[in-house]
Amino acid sequence: MAMWSPWRGCRKYSEGCRYCYIYKGDAKRGVDTNQITKTDNFCAPLERKANGDYKIKPGSLVYVCFQADFLVEDADKWRGECWKMMKERSDLKFLFLTKRITRFSDCIPADWNDGYDNVIVGCTIEDQVAADERLSVFSALPIKHKNIIAQPLLERINIEKYLGGVELVVAGGEQDKNARPLDFDWVLDLRRQCEKHNVPFQFRQTGTRFIVDGKPSRKKAKEMNLA
Repeated sequence: MAMWSPWRGCRKYSEGCRYCYIYKGDAKRGVDTNQITKTDNFCAPLERKANGDYKIKPGSLVYVCFQADFLVEDADKWRGECWKMMKERSDLKFLFLTKRITRFSDCIPADWNDGYDNVIVGCTIEDQVAADERLSVFSALPIKHKNIIAQPLLERINIEKYLGGVELVVAGGEQDKNARPLDFDWVLDLRRQCEKHNVPFQFRQTGTRFIVDGKPSRKKAKEMNLA
């Protein structure tokens, strides 16, 4: 996987952002996360080596805005150029996650139509309120490749009615000394919903406070034998 950060910085948006690791890392470096700035890496997909080959190899999966939200309001003035680069590099797969999916229709290019073949959009949710608000919009959007990211998962949620057209659901806990707990029962329930609708499911991380059978557990996600 390649990383592409055309800008950095973000603004906390919802309850899932409370203990965001980006803010913690920036605070240690004396950086104001709320300042969204264009990076020197802005044109990375088009950069070439001395021999003319692209630096990002054809066929790569490119994770976009790892330290930001691709739909953050402050980046509206730059996003159009990014869409053009994604379209030009049709030999790459671009993946971005967003909590701001309600802004999506206002942020896409004029030629988006039913979506770019090489763009995967992950809608991030953390609780039932966020799931209902965001996924009700996400389900109706013209996107060819849709993922749902339930991380940090803060409570038991039901997303069955939103699983149509979804290619992957990911669940995970929160990482922080003050992290809210992740109950394994919530993860299993989410997996059951996905299995019922034949949607692939991944349990990525247990987080700092993982609860199994009502008790704290130090097990890692890979030890729980979930796909």
